[in-house]
Amino acid sequence: MADSTLWWLIASGAIVLELLTGTVYLLLLGTGFAAAALSAHAGFGLRTQLLVAAVVGVGSVAAWYLVRRRRPPAAPSGANRDVNLDIGEHIHIDRWNDDGTAQVRYRGTQWTVVPRPGSPTSPGEHRVAEVIGSRLVVDKI
Repeated sequence: MADSTLWWLIASGAIVLELLTGTVYLLLLGTGFAAAALSAHAGFGLRTQLLVAAVVGVGSVAAWYLVRRRRPPAAPSGANRDVNLDIGEHIHIDRWNDDGTAQVRYRGTQWTVVPRPGSPTSPGEHRVAEVIGSRLVVDKI
């Protein structure tokens, strides 16, 4: 069996495993194996093929790690607008209770509202900053 065929089989196996596990790292290693297959097609020896697979595979994993590390972490699901469409919506609070909560009618049901720490508890328009269970955490607008 030709070296390039073996590298293509290994690359295909890595891609299949990536599809089964859902991790991007096997896909990146698969690119290294594919690069080794291309170097085999170019006629390079086994040492060069191994070196190409290692450099491309590990290099792409390291680059992916650095890119992900520099990105800010995603907001928790309770405060992430991509997950919870209530985030950023406006509600009107008529009055606050003595315990620092309020009751509002929002989306056809009663909700308990609490202010975000440091936010004033004054009546008026508020923006939903986070949803914790059945409580809306709000900021004064």
